[in-house]
Amino acid sequence: MNPTQTNSADNSKNKELSIFEALIPVVALILMLFYNVFFVFGDNALNGSNQFILLLGAAVAAIVGFFKKTSYSQMLNEVSENLKSTTGALLILLMVGALSGTWLVSGIIPTMIYYGLQLLNPTFFLVATVIICAIISIATGSSWTTSATVGIALIGIGETLGISLGMTAGAVLSGAYFGDKMSPLSDTTNLAPAMAGAELFTHIKYMAITTVPTFIITLLLFFIIGLNIEVSGTPNVSDKLEAINNAFNISPWLMLVPLAVVVLIVKKTPPLVALLAGTLLAALTSVLAQPQILMSIAETDSYNFETAYKGVMQSITVETAVETTSADLNDLFSSGGMQGMLNTIWLIICAMVFGGVMDAIGALSRISKALLSLATSTFGLFASTVASCLALNVTASDQYLALVIPGKMFKKAYKDKGLAPENLSRTLEDSGTVTSVLVPWNTCGAFQSSVLGVSVADYFLYAFFNWISPFMTLLIAGLSFKIKQLKS
Repeated sequence: MNPTQTNSADNSKNKELSIFEALIPVVALILMLFYNVFFVFGDNALNGSNQFILLLGAAVAAIVGFFKKTSYSQMLNEVSENLKSTTGALLILLMVGALSGTWLVSGIIPTMIYYGLQLLNPTFFLVATVIICAIISIATGSSWTTSATVGIALIGIGETLGISLGMTAGAVLSGAYFGDKMSPLSDTTNLAPAMAGAELFTHIKYMAITTVPTFIITLLLFFIIGLNIEVSGTPNVSDKLEAINNAFNISPWLMLVPLAVVVLIVKKTPPLVALLAGTLLAALTSVLAQPQILMSIAETDSYNFETAYKGVMQSITVETAVETTSADLNDLFSSGGMQGMLNTIWLIICAMVFGGVMDAIGALSRISKALLSLATSTFGLFASTVASCLALNVTASDQYLALVIPGKMFKKAYKDKGLAPENLSRTLEDSGTVTSVLVPWNTCGAFQSSVLGVSVADYFLYAFFNWISPFMTLLIAGLSFKIKQLKS
């Protein structure tokens, strides 16, 4: 057991918070975020005000902690551990910004859009988006990588077809989280059974009972939407194709770069390494394939090493835009680079401060215990697990905490009721993993919203797979369908 786990366990035993006291910071945070977003800043709340609201929520939690004799050093230590746990995610965010910039100037994303416009039928575009993202996410084990690569391109194709950004983003996330959830390469797919005491492939097989029906329902809903959707300009996209062709040197050979990234991750290369490789390969590709783009970025008429270097570095680090003869594409062909990820990184850091203080004062464990006390039946146990995961995704702002803490809290309860551990591991994934992307200040919600360029509010309704999943797990539990018992 690592120091963080020991610390959290001690907090849950030593801090005697009432449920009312534990909920004070949560209620305060929700009220402040509600006022900040809906009455003042709206979509601009993520530019900084929401981040400070999270710090204010942490301050409220700290005040509660001081009254319960939790020391400042305990809170700071827990925050430190929380921040340390997000190091990989923060570096991945920076690298995703770098990758999106180089994939733009190298012509990779424009090439995906160029061929996608010719191949994807608008009627079946959303269904195809779900399936494509599901396949890639199963192969890579990463919803984040799927969204940051093919997801961005599909958003672009959907926008040029006149399809709502929220619809396309919902389709991308539905497919990406299905694949992430069912892939043995996924960290959450490994973490959930580890917390519950289940075996990995038994866990994946048992998840199919709830996950496959949810996926089928998702495909049917997008199919129905596709039959009734009104698309603008679909009979003729020649103007957009011509605009892309004039601005970039389009070639199917450019697709070797994303293919190389997928192969690296399938071979279990760490995502950070794979994304760095994808960035460097795209940078080299831009030097060879798109000299005119790099000259434009560097604001010079001569092409030499300095021009190429400046153009590539600009695309990696700061905002870059490529102008075409199509106004729609001008909005599409832009990237914030690493700089564009800083607001999201700021949000994650502040969310981890709030989650760390909440854990230090014992509020997170107290809320979980209260939910556990409501479980007087098998269905009640499943429902309490779902509620606990949802609550932690909202309050702790991190899907890993939404798996780890309920996993620890409910493991013995499932065993006492004679339920096999895969019941718990499946429920953790159905409610903890997939719903994290539906919370704007959760690390997953912040990441996906930033990468796809679509607010959580806009894609929430259309992320069918993500919000249907917890209802499906409750339906299966309520029907007592294939609830596996412990072997005697």
